[in-house]
Amino acid sequence: MMMILAGFKYFLSYLLIAGLAMSSALFGILLYKKIIGQEALVGAGYDRITPSIQIPIAEVSPVWRGTNTQPKDIELKKSILIEAPLVLQNPELPSGCELTALTMLLQFYGVKKGKMDLLPEMKTDGTSIHWGKNGTIEYWGNPNLGYVGDITGKQKGFGIYHKALFELLAAYIPTAVDLTGSSFNKLQEKLSAGTPVVVWTTIPFTVPREDQWITWDSPLGPIRTTFLEHAVLLVGYDESHVYVNDPLSGKKNYQIEKEQFIKTWEAMGRQSLTYEKREA
Repeated sequence: MMMILAGFKYFLSYLLIAGLAMSSALFGILLYKKIIGQEALVGAGYDRITPSIQIPIAEVSPVWRGTNTQPKDIELKKSILIEAPLVLQNPELPSGCELTALTMLLQFYGVKKGKMDLLPEMKTDGTSIHWGKNGTIEYWGNPNLGYVGDITGKQKGFGIYHKALFELLAAYIPTAVDLTGSSFNKLQEKLSAGTPVVVWTTIPFTVPREDQWITWDSPLGPIRTTFLEHAVLLVGYDESHVYVNDPLSGKKNYQIEKEQFIKTWEAMGRQSLTYEKREA
């Protein structure tokens, strides 16, 4: 009898140990999946608030303001060139291409304000710059939170991205729309409808070389970007070219090879801001 009880206790102990082992293994698998899932999200570069590893990615859903549903696709015109204002960022805002491009869009809409009027209303990230021993930037602001650096050029400046600049656009235009992540075809639809688009590109309108990218840490995590970052007002297209108003060079209706422009726009995260026309 004693032997039977001892055997039964041994059997129960074995079951308990086996159960604990299985629970531990299951917990480990779930924890691993959670960690992997988080790493995949960070690697994807978008946390539904802002890209954590900037440049922003194309999977971002457009943000539609002033309408309950996304507008229907429209038939594209073969070519179009919109007559929109040209505003220069220099001399007051040598690092202010994004705000200046937005100023052009707002003026086209009918907002009677200049870039300097809009400057105090633009969001900024006042995070101080920290330099590494080798002269590289280790820590600075995040352009998704607001403008990073000194827009006047008195100190080092960088820029602002679509997420933060959209708020200023929406403050003046109820039907503001953030098209970041959309296809280029969607931008052409807006142009076909007679609406210019603020787009992010680079100063030379070419994709940066690998050595022209830089990474620093920020309040939202690592930022990978380039100081060639630029913004212009897209005003037209035809079969093989696009046309922009460039606030830096001062060129109006400047012609750029379309395929090259699209590749550069994609490299900078397909960032795009515009608005929907109200029905008459």
